[in-house]
Amino acid sequence: MITSIQGVLTSATPLHAIIELNGFGYEVNIPVTTAEKLPQLGSVAKLHTLVVYREDSQTMYGFASTAERDFFRLMIEHVSGVGPKVALTIMSKLSLPALESAIQAGDVATLSQCPGIGRKTAERLIVELKSKVSGTVHSLTAGSAGGVATTGGSRHNDAVLALTALGYKTADADKAVRQAALALGAEASTEALIKRSLN
Repeated sequence: MITSIQGVLTSATPLHAIIELNGFGYEVNIPVTTAEKLPQLGSVAKLHTLVVYREDSQTMYGFASTAERDFFRLMIEHVSGVGPKVALTIMSKLSLPALESAIQAGDVATLSQCPGIGRKTAERLIVELKSKVSGTVHSLTAGSAGGVATTGGSRHNDAVLALTALGYKTADADKAVRQAALALGAEASTEALIKRSLN
């Protein structure tokens, strides 16, 4: 089992990265939330990976942290109707802290905002994963994708909640806070994240 890959990032789009290692270029499918944390092309990047084997293919999926990879695995192994493509779509729309928070809260509306996810799939995610998510949101570690670290989960969630109270949709608030965290660094306070998100 290939659990991680580290090499030179030679190409990157919002959903794919190519990492060159020992003369081989490995195509890795990634969520947008991981693409946001990738370093500049030509830099060394590390992704935590899961390879999905099918009869006619093998596909590598990569994430900025082991927590994100493990959550992806939980979705595809425990939620009927959620395969790798749907799981990647979900993780592209919402960060791991936002996903775990929505599942813990039974927030069908937020989960339904993910493209291709209807109410029934959102409900299945909650039913199947509520007992499996930690309840305390994971903190993503510094440099995990070779780029900038994100903030701890509780500060992230607090900032998202503040923006939603101001009228933002949860997915939009989550994206704004992720971008603020990338700009400000891992130690940014909730207040700083909110301020940056509103600019």
